Amino acid sequence: MFRGKKYKDALKAIDTSKLYEPGEALQAVVDNAKAKFDETVELHLRLGVDSRQADQQVRGSVVLPNGTGKTKRVLVFAKGEKATEAEQAGAEYVGGEELVNKIKNENWFDFDIVVATPDMMGVVGRIGKVLGPKGLMPNPKSGTVSMDVKKVIAEIKAGKVEYRLDKTNIIHCPIGKVSFGAEKLEENFRTLYDAVIKAKPAAAKGQYIKSAVVTSTMGVGVKINPTKI
Repeated sequence: MFRGKKYKDALKAIDTSKLYEPGEALQAVVDNAKAKFDETVELHLRLGVDSRQADQQVRGSVVLPNGTGKTKRVLVFAKGEKATEAEQAGAEYVGGEELVNKIKNENWFDFDIVVATPDMMGVVGRIGKVLGPKGLMPNPKSGTVSMDVKKVIAEIKAGKVEYRLDKTNIIHCPIGKVSFGAEKLEENFRTLYDAVIKAKPAAAKGQYIKSAVVTSTMGVGVKINPTKI
């Protein structure tokens, strides 16, 4: 794989065999982010669970104290009073059948997250096969199926992120932008990390956190020592 000069320079500055403390790791990520745009910083957690087992799934959401640095466009499936509430709360798109048809017929995806009231899930279910693979299907576990649409939208706008285990037992989740600086990134990191720890399935055995790595969009991954968190 071709690697640019900036990546190679960053690779020289980071000891990829070393396990860093969280603050030290995030400072290294910030110092070595050389792209001309404000890179996103992500946390990658490998867990000691089996994602193939229903009782070992890890999924949830948490509001990061310093936000994500990105304003998310929210689509809400609601009707009547709840639709009005969603519009007043700042949702970019609110509707029902017409939005389902727009997504299905026009391949329209000008939004980042989907919220639905419980009574609208029958409608949303018609495009489940379209939303699901994109990680956009509303789900009670992630807090995106709720009657309290005002609260849900407020949390999303404030920096709520959803975390979920992939097929390789890894959670990939943004924790902010390089411009936040190491201190604010560490606050977000610890908030997300604590949430994942609390979400540990009862069926999980042995070492729960196998590895933790932070990296920027174009940067080198920096390993964190789980015993130092």
